[in-house]
Amino acid sequence: NMWIAAGEPGKAALALDKALAGTGLLADQRGLALLDRARAAEAQNDLKTARAKTDEALKSADEDPFAWYFSAALAARENNLKAAETAIARALTLAPNDSDILFEAGHIAQLGSDEARARGLWQRALAANPGGTGGQAAKKALDLLAAPPSAPAGR
Repeated sequence: NMWIAAGEPGKAALALDKALAGTGLLADQRGLALLDRARAAEAQNDLKTARAKTDEALKSADEDPFAWYFSAALAARENNLKAAETAIARALTLAPNDSDILFEAGHIAQLGSDEARARGLWQRALAANPGGTGGQAAKKALDLLAAPPSAPAGR
């Protein structure tokens, strides 16, 4: 996680691969390490590895709302709206008031052209944690929805 936070996903991947090759990680720990490995792969734009590691992580971390949140966001990047909707629904079931999950759910609703649902989810995200990252992102998204469309250039 420290390597990912430091913008060094390649170093994170190496450290995580070493940890995953051993036998010391228990089921939950292994699932979380796999999820971190998926995050490192996603940060390197290796979506194929990110998906494989996420799917493997979900086998032991299926009650972790962040795992489903990440799976949903990854599916959105993969242009797989159906998988994104399924994963974010599971995340919302596990953590219905998490502002980050609510924001991502709104993003996925918008990708599915459901602006009313997106707006409602973003309003819930903002209400849940106005000062948090999800709440702040939701506020920006709501502001963009409220802004009038810009005129085409040259007019």
